[in-house]
Amino acid sequence: MKYRYLRYPGGKPKALTFSYDDGCRWDKDLALIFKDYNVKATFNINSGYMGKSDWYLTKEEIKEYIIDNGFEIAVHGDYHIAPGVVRAIDGIKDCLNCRLNLEKEFGGIIRGMAYPNSGIRKLLNGASYETVRDYLSDLDIAYARSLGGDNNSFDLPTDWLNWVPTMHHDNPKSLEWAREFVDRKTEEGFIAYRFPTLLYIWGHSYEFNNKNNWEHIHDLLKILADKDDIWYATNIEIFEYVEAYSRLVFSADGTKIYNPTAKTVWFSQDGVTYSISPDETLYIPSQD
Repeated sequence: MKYRYLRYPGGKPKALTFSYDDGCRWDKDLALIFKDYNVKATFNINSGYMGKSDWYLTKEEIKEYIIDNGFEIAVHGDYHIAPGVVRAIDGIKDCLNCRLNLEKEFGGIIRGMAYPNSGIRKLLNGASYETVRDYLSDLDIAYARSLGGDNNSFDLPTDWLNWVPTMHHDNPKSLEWAREFVDRKTEEGFIAYRFPTLLYIWGHSYEFNNKNNWEHIHDLLKILADKDDIWYATNIEIFEYVEAYSRLVFSADGTKIYNPTAKTVWFSQDGVTYSISPDETLYIPSQD
């Protein structure tokens, strides 16, 4: 065995996800657009502001337009407090109260998060990323979306509590990078470079309203939707799938692989795609 790479469900080499913040009323319009194009998204909610004014979605609207359409809701702070500029106790309260309130109102187990405000991009008043990371982990937050590095590398995160997305939807190169992502021939060329890819787009739905450029999200989705080699997933679905892949157990010589998880996992090994079912042991003869 020389090279083994994660493949997404169905053996697909690419994944696409969206993340939108604050729970504002234009999320309804965006959710319906995403539904029409059959893509997946995560909506990050400030629980303390739900229904507080016409600017924010009500609990009923969040359920009808987001949850009932198969999208994920995630923590965005009870009152949108940046954990990098407050004491740990204040960051903990804002995160935990948001998670408790969302789970109480909507059921389920909510483990995703997008950092509010400046998040961990600015660290002041004695705050450190290590402290924030540790308490988020203690609060059972599985991933936290950060910001700060738009690029077209299409990489999976190496730190789930500092998950930097690919780009904001208004990045001047957004359409160019979307086309590059779609056109990338992941399964061709040198086996050593057949990495799995992820395009992660984020923003705020109110930006489309403020700039009167709703056509831009349609332009992006016309490029990205309905592709056979792309897995369309929410943030938590990507996290859980990648974690399942990382839990595969291998024999010392790499010929036997055991899947201890509840998910069917796909991978490419030396250019051949395999799937392994829950509780299955797969034998792949050595090609050395």
